[in-house]
Amino acid sequence: MFLAQEHIAELRREAEVVRLRSRLRAARRPQPDGTVTIRLDRAGDASRLYQLAAQSGARLAPGPFVLAEADGRVVAALPVRGGPAVSDPAERTSDLHALLKLRAAQLAARDRGIPRLRTGGAAPRMA
Repeated sequence: MFLAQEHIAELRREAEVVRLRSRLRAARRPQPDGTVTIRLDRAGDASRLYQLAAQSGARLAPGPFVLAEADGRVVAALPVRGGPAVSDPAERTSDLHALLKLRAAQLAARDRGIPRLRTGGAAPRMA
């Protein structure tokens, strides 16, 4: 019994060392400048999308995709025609999912021929 308890204590200490090393590596990484680009995918993004899906353990739905790009890396993607988002599990992307959903809805509405809201200039006059 004593040996088992010692072994458990040793495993816990090793796990704590691994956690501390992980935090140290994360602290040493350069911090992003906070700039995120939301855009539609292009032909050259296919490999990035497959890598993202492999990292997240998800399957890609049929495209096209709306992408969230931070520091030149694709960190999240959402199919325009519906389906689950894929995102980098090492990144915090929950806030980006709302932006991706909004942009996908805008693109889907455009494809269905629904008029867009005017976002600038004078408001139309009512007769």
